[in-house]
Amino acid sequence: MANEENKNLKDAGAVDGEADVKEENSPEAEVPEEAEAAEEQAEKEEVDNQEETAEEQSSEEAAMNELNKKYMRLAADFQNFKRRTEKEKSDIYQYANEKIALDVIEVMDNFERALEHIEECEDKAFAEGVEKIYKQLQGVLEKNSIEVIKAEGEPFDPNYHNAVMTREEPGCESGVVISDMQKGYTLNGRVIRPSMVAVSQ
Repeated sequence: MANEENKNLKDAGAVDGEADVKEENSPEAEVPEEAEAAEEQAEKEEVDNQEETAEEQSSEEAAMNELNKKYMRLAADFQNFKRRTEKEKSDIYQYANEKIALDVIEVMDNFERALEHIEECEDKAFAEGVEKIYKQLQGVLEKNSIEVIKAEGEPFDPNYHNAVMTREEPGCESGVVISDMQKGYTLNGRVIRPSMVAVSQ
């Protein structure tokens, strides 16, 4: 009887030992460690992916900013080129007649010299004809925005006047034009021939 009890105890102990070994060696015991490692790896990969995505976005933003700067510079250069081209075209239209205007002005000079002696002319009809042609030429110049520069009695301005002599003039301040020896002209506001003047000292 005692032998049977001992045998039962040994069998029970052996069964318990086998159960413990099975629990220790069973895959279920290893699952939590593997799951934790896998979770850590997944978190690390997610962080890496987020960092890579952030770097890519930052790189893309920098590239876009650089492209925007280049675009703005190109747009500004194009606008400047457009304005410059339009101004050049406008200048061509405004001052295309400058050469012919200077030629007509020389004819005007000769008419003015003739008119200075018009009273000496015995043929009054001829004298009137010369005056009419002179006035007609004046009208042509004015119609084409060619204007006489004001000189006599005006302060000397080197932008409009070319001083060929100076002299003392009683009762006149220094630096004032006292004589307009040859008329000057502007075309659309730009000087095409300065006035030849005498200036008071």
